[in-house]
Parts: sequence; structure tokens; C-alpha cells
Amino acid sequence: MIFILWLRGLLSSRPARLLGAIVGVALTVAILASIGAFTVSSAASMTQRAIASVPVDWQIQLASSSDAKTVIGAVGQSTSYTALQQVGYAESEAFVADTHGTVQTTGAGQVLGIAPQYRQDFPTQLRPLIGALDGVLVAQQTAANLQVTVGDTVNIKRVGLPAIAVKVDGVVDLPYADSLFQAVGVPAGVAPQAPPDNVILLSLDRWHQFFDPQAAVRPDSIRTQLHVRIGHNLSNDPSAAYIYVQQLAKNLEARIADRGIVGNNLAARLDGVRADALYSQVLFLFLGLPGAILAVLLTIAVAATGKDRRRQEQALLRARGASTSQILQLASIEALTVGIGGIILGIGLTYAAASTIAPVGMLAGRTTFFWIAGAASLGLMLALLAVLLPAWQQARSSTVTAARAAIGSRRKPLWQQVYLDFFFLTAAAILFWQTASTDYQVVLAPEGVPQTSVSYETFIAPLCLWLGAGLLTMRFWNAILNRGRYPIARLLHPALGSLSGVVAAALSRQRSLMTRGIVLVALAFSFAISTAVFNTTYNAQSRVDAELTNGSDVTVMQPPGSGGIPTSIQSQLSAVPGVVSTQPMLHRFAYVGTDLQDLYGIDPLHLTEATKLVDAYFAGGNAQTTLAALATRPDGVLVSEETVKDYQLKKGDRLNLRLQNAKDKQYRVVPFHFIGIVKEFPTAPKDSFLVANASYVARQTSNDAAEIVLMRTKGSAAKIAERARQVVTSLAGAKVTDIGSTQHTISSSLTAVDLRGLTRLELIFAVLLLTGATGLVMALGMAERRRNFAILAVLGAKDNQLGGFLYSEGLLILVGGGVIGTVLGFGVAQMLVKVLTGVFDPPPELLSIPWVYLMLLAGAAIASTAVAIIGAQDASSRVGVEILRDI
Repeated sequence: MIFILWLRGLLSSRPARLLGAIVGVALTVAILASIGAFTVSSAASMTQRAIASVPVDWQIQLASSSDAKTVIGAVGQSTSYTALQQVGYAESEAFVADTHGTVQTTGAGQVLGIAPQYRQDFPTQLRPLIGALDGVLVAQQTAANLQVTVGDTVNIKRVGLPAIAVKVDGVVDLPYADSLFQAVGVPAGVAPQAPPDNVILLSLDRWHQFFDPQAAVRPDSIRTQLHVRIGHNLSNDPSAAYIYVQQLAKNLEARIADRGIVGNNLAARLDGVRADALYSQVLFLFLGLPGAILAVLLTIAVAATGKDRRRQEQALLRARGASTSQILQLASIEALTVGIGGIILGIGLTYAAASTIAPVGMLAGRTTFFWIAGAASLGLMLALLAVLLPAWQQARSSTVTAARAAIGSRRKPLWQQVYLDFFFLTAAAILFWQTASTDYQVVLAPEGVPQTSVSYETFIAPLCLWLGAGLLTMRFWNAILNRGRYPIARLLHPALGSLSGVVAAALSRQRSLMTRGIVLVALAFSFAISTAVFNTTYNAQSRVDAELTNGSDVTVMQPPGSGGIPTSIQSQLSAVPGVVSTQPMLHRFAYVGTDLQDLYGIDPLHLTEATKLVDAYFAGGNAQTTLAALATRPDGVLVSEETVKDYQLKKGDRLNLRLQNAKDKQYRVVPFHFIGIVKEFPTAPKDSFLVANASYVARQTSNDAAEIVLMRTKGSAAKIAERARQVVTSLAGAKVTDIGSTQHTISSSLTAVDLRGLTRLELIFAVLLLTGATGLVMALGMAERRRNFAILAVLGAKDNQLGGFLYSEGLLILVGGGVIGTVLGFGVAQMLVKVLTGVFDPPPELLSIPWVYLMLLAGAAIASTAVAIIGAQDASSRVGVEILRDI
């Protein structure tokens, strides 16, 4: 019965403090659980994209073609599959073509045999460019090397047998040549990384006709594979999906024994994704962890506002014979009320918030449940820590007389004695210096294969900076309020006049409360600003990353040597509704020595009208200067870093390139002058390429056809891309891509994760935390000091004089914490962006600042502070004796 009465008394006499503590616990639970839901959602999204991006799940290398039926049966016993095709691989000594009066000969190549159904079962493996989809198909690079097109004849030199002649029916691109020609069963690092430069594809029947005799003569030059797409009923968790796919492959290998080896492309892709998923979990957790810590501090601060009253209540209970255990039992009622109420409210907030970024069904998964259960457990522990622990400490260490005293002795906190703030700041500086000095890269791409290289300790630097700065702020303002009474009085004198000294003294005596409020406001501002700035920069840079790969918002491409995009089609593309600007770009192949490289011809004065060129693309870090130098030198050429190193080039060197002339299809020497280094360029490969003036290239090659059109758009890029496809339907091999689809297929799965949902969650929580820090804590603190204001009112203090106390405290907390929090927020954001520099290609040049949100944030802080001050002033205007009687 006594517990029910105590609970009823808490609800009637302290509803604001209980509600404040419940809200603090709820925010802690909601922040952590929502971040957990988002990580589950992002991991599922990354898993689904990874599975969809694998062209062939399994490539089974057969010991001999006679084993095919046995292995196919074993595949069906191991797992269900949706597609299975046999593919033949044959080595060729060379390909020879006699075109335009000259003979072109390539090096060694590969001849593939595929069934007609292969293109339907594995549509992403082949991309048609010119001609038919069946018959003899020549890879794009091979067609350029042989200077052949549809209708030309190519001689295939077989190993140990006479050559055979075939007529070209079409030219295709092989987007996934790396995996298509992988050496199955060879240890990593032993097989060559690059696929063959020369490839011809035949129908499987014709391939057997030509190369079964070669298999009899040179069996080592022939191999057969089964390409399989398994059923994709996989877990959304990349780690679980990876383990399951591995188990399926091992089961198959056990069934087929020595008849074949499984090249598990799907498992290899999932292996990389699970590293990215783990990295994203760490990233998102560190993004939200300061918010959770702030919610914990807010809860403790709200609970601490009733410390004096709780101490007096304990003294009264002990004076009436209550034991320590009975006092703790009563305190536990308040703790459980706060904890259970906070958990219920927090889970409700989690489902309301997380449902906006993830399907509701995904929130019912086991992993999400663990996140929510963990967050709820932490919320309950927080309630016990905030309420029950102080009660236990007071009951164990204080006498009745000491507990009733209004003023007690103050000791310097332990963290100040051990200089924990300087320790955190030093650790942040050291970790950040290590990251910056080692040029840490999260995503590496050796030989074009993306790999995640994660150094999780780098995230500790921003967290240490945030914690250290918070503690240093507390040390700083505590010292200012303790020893700077007279400077504060002079600062307040213009507004308060003779009352400034009294207000300064009051602020000094309340320095514990003031310092706590300032620190909370500073941490709230820093969390909100750092989250907003980092997430905005992340999203903006993800778009820049995608634009570099795609070329522009929408890009239309024709393969080199296809005749390009006619000017009439370019005019139609410019007239598509939603297109702001278009720029044509030449894409040719040029020989640098014996190395065939991509050459891009541009208009350097107008290219930026259709695409963004950032300083990081060029050595020297100035895009405008580099483009201007190219425009003033018609025969100038920008060369990639790799080529500059390989050929030991220096600025001003004459560079003789061999380009194909449109008149006779012959490669002729064209002189260029090396004027600068280009690191990245829209649509260009990552290794070796060249950039020159389009007018000079067109004049020297007698061909002004543009193979690429970059389109800057407004509105939905996907819709405009669809309209552009309708314009280029008559162009064989034309490809239209938009920035949105490209953003989902860029090399790093991490940058493909959309942070907008998490951004909305964190920014909403940041506003709530800031409102609580500025308004709720201040209001509760003032409510606890009603007795002081009542005494002032009884002694004759006027409303404006009482307002002087209130506004001085409010402005000190808001301005003191706001200034420090703003500086700290930008510092943490800059550190996070620097830590993640290696994720982006190119790295961001400047922080992206969401001014509208920051103005909203400042408005919310000012409004909550004003409401707290006005409410306290209204309460203090009541008759002082009435308040004293209530107290």
C-alpha cells in the first residue's frame, strides 16, 4: 500500500521531472534502436544489390566435358537453380583480319562457345553494340584492335591446327570480363588479374565443330564451364547469406568429387559486402553514439534537478525510522516508473521513426529484435543509474543532519583530478594524426578489384574529441563562474545596472547547475551540427562519386568506332524536357607506345556546363586553371598519373600518339604536348586515359563524331533518361544511364547506402535533445529553486529584477553552450569526413553545410529557452508566501 501511495505522490508532486526523465530514457532507447533498424535495413539493401550485381553465381570448371551431365545432376541435388548453361573456352594463338588493304594481327585470345539461351539466362554478361545478337560476335576491344565491323572476316588461329575463317555478325561489350575469364580453382594471386584483350564468341554447336579437334590435339588449351544462377532465397544478413552460399558450394563439391571445381562468385561478392556491412554498422553506430550519450546525460541531468528535494525527503524518512533498504525500495519505484515508461515510449518512437526508412516486416527480424532488446536493457539500466544510484549514495554516506543541509562540501570530481578531458583530447589528436599522415583509404582497388580496408580505431578520434571537448567545457565554465564573478558583473552591467553584481554572484553560486546546462547545450549543438554537416557532405559526395562514374546526370554513350551520335540526335537530346545543358565528348582509342588507351576529346571552355569537374581531378588541385591551359594549347593533352609514371613524362614533352584516321582506317601518328596530369575524369577508367581538345582530335582524325553526350538535367534524372532512350532507339549499341542507377552500382557498397533516412532520424532526435538541454533542464532547475525566487519576491523584488536573474541564466546557458557546440560540431564533422576520405572518389573538397536545418536548430534552441524563462518568470510572479507554503 505504501508503494502505491508513494507512486501516487510522485505523479502528483513531480510530474514534470518524471516526464523529463522518461523522455530522456525514451530518446536513448529510440536512438540506439533506430540506428540498429537502419543498419539492418542498410545491410539488407547492400545484400540485395550485391546479389543482383553478380552476373553468374557459380562457374563450375569441369574436369572434362564428358562430366557435364553428372555435374548438372549434382547441382540440382545440392540446390535449386534458375539458370544453367554450358560454356566452352578455347585458346587461340592469334586473330587476323584483312581490312581496308591492311592486315591486322592480335596476340593470343580466347574463343567462347555459348548457347542461344545464354543471353536470356545471363543478360548482363553481353551488351550488344553493333549488329546481330547471334552468330559470330567480336568483343569491342578486339574489334578496335582488328579494325573490323559487321560483315568483315576474321581468321582464328587454332592451337596445333589450321586457322579457320568466320564472318562477323555483331560487336559486343563484356561488362564482367574479369569474372567471365577467371581462373577457377587457382589460388588467389597466382592467376593473372586482367582478362584477355581479344575475345570472339561463337554458338556452342559451332564452337564444338571448330575446337573439339583442338581438344584432341591440345586438351590443355580447352576447358568447359557450367554457369549457374542459384535460387536467391537468401538471408538479408550478408554474413549469414555468405555462409549459406559457401555451404551450398561445399556440398556440391563433395558430390562431384574430382569432376569439377566451383568458382563461387556469389560468395566472393557477399564476402566483400559483409565487410562493408560491418563497416557501415560501425559508422552508423558512431554517428548515433554521441546522441545516445547525450540522451543519457540529459536523463541524469533531469534526475539531478531533484537532488536537493530527494535529499530532504530522505532525511525526513530516516528521521521517522525508515531503514536504508526501505528508502531504496521507495526510490526504486521512481526508477522503475522512469525505466518502464521510457522503454515503452522509446519502442513506440523506434517503430514510428524506423518505419519511415525500412519496411515494417524488416523490423520484426531477429537482429532488429536484439537491437531493440539491447536498447531497452540499456534504458532500464540508465533509469536505475540516474535515480537509484544517487539515492543509495546519499543513504549510505549522509547523516540526517547533513542530508537536511542546504549547502554541503564540494570536492573536485575525479575526472578533473586525473585530467580525463586532456586525455581524451590528446588521444583524439594522436589517432587523427595517424589517420591523416598514413593517407588511410577505406576502399582500395588493386587492379580494379574493390576491397574494403577497415581501421575501426579511426572512429575513436571523433568520439574522443567530442567527449574531451565536453569535459573541457565543464572545467572551463566552472572556473569562469567560480573566479570570474566581477568580469561577469561588468558584462551584465549594461543590461542589469546595479543588479549585475547580485546576478553575477547568483550565477557563481549556481555554477554547478549553470555548467551542467552549458555542457548539455554545447554537446547537443555539436551532435546536431556534426551529424547534419557530415550526413549532408556524405550524400552530396555520393552524388559527386556517382556523377564521376556516370559522367553527368544523364549520359548517352556509343561505343568507339561505331560512328558516334549524329548532331541531329544531339539536338533532339538537348530539346528533351528537363534538360538544362548538353555537351558532346569524343571517345577514341589511342596508342601510347604499344599501350592502347582511352582518349577523350572535350571542349574545355564549356564542358562544365554539363558536368562537374572538381579540383581533386587534376594534379595541382585547380580544375579551372587546368582547363584554361588546355583551351589555350590546341595540341595539349592531359595524361593520367599511371601513364606519366610509366613513361617518365615531364610537362612540355612532345607525346606522339597513334590515332585511327576516318578516311583510310589507318592508325597515324598525331603529335601532342603534355601539359598536365589528370587523376579522374567523367566516364573515364581509373587507370590509364588521355584528355585532349575535341577540335584538334577531330581535325587530326578527320572525324568529329561524338561518342558521348553529357546531359545536365533538372527534375528526375531517371525520367529524363527514359525520354533520352526513346530519342536514341535508332542508334545500334547506344546506352543511356542516369546518375541514380549509377549510384547503386558504384564500386564501394558503403557509398551506395542512402543516409537520408538516418539523417532525418538523427536530425529529429538532435532537435529533441537540444530542446531538452536548453528548455527542459533549465525549466526543471528553475522549478527546484522556486524557494529562492519566492524569497526574493517576498523581499520586494520586482518582475523585471526577477527577470534579470532568469534571462541572465538562460542567455548564459544558450550562448555559452551554443558557441562552443557550434565550433565543436564543425570540428567533429571535419574529422569524420577526413576519416572517410578514402570512401569517396574523389574526396570532398569542402564541407556541405545545411543552412536551413542549422537555422531551424537555432530557432528551436532559442524558442525552448524562451519558453522555459517565460514559464519560470510567470511562476515567480505568484505571491511568494503561497509558493513558500507549497514548498
